[in-house]
Amino acid sequence: MPSKGSAGVLALNKRARFDYEILERFEAGIELLGHEVKSAKAGRCNLTGAFVHIRGNDALLTNATIAPYAKASGLDGYDPTRSRRLLLKRAELRRLIGKHGAERLTIIPLAIVVRHGLVKVEIAAARGKKQYEKRETIKRREDERRMRAAQRR
Repeated sequence: MPSKGSAGVLALNKRARFDYEILERFEAGIELLGHEVKSAKAGRCNLTGAFVHIRGNDALLTNATIAPYAKASGLDGYDPTRSRRLLLKRAELRRLIGKHGAERLTIIPLAIVVRHGLVKVEIAAARGKKQYEKRETIKRREDERRMRAAQRR
């Protein structure tokens, strides 16, 4: 779930919490074209299969889909899954690079949100869960669901 105070959630990466153990969160701006901002604010974005790639001193959001804006013209050759640069403070970027390199953590997007009129991406340094950890998560979720149902009866 995105952090509190989110003005509007545009897209969620629903598999992130199931496949990964979230260790540290960051909020980053995202470099978008004008029609991409309108399309994202209209909710036409998807984070399925997206990840953050570090190249040099830049963090790039890769594989996130932002559909072309319907009313925009001149979009011949537009790639909806192009890599988009994330706008982070230098200290945050260094911290992410350290976690990605030294600690061998994966950096994943959790959500695309609008805060104060700006499109932002919530990203996290995460460690992949093993298969048995995923089964434990499912079991715990089912047990909680059964307890809530029993309390209602």
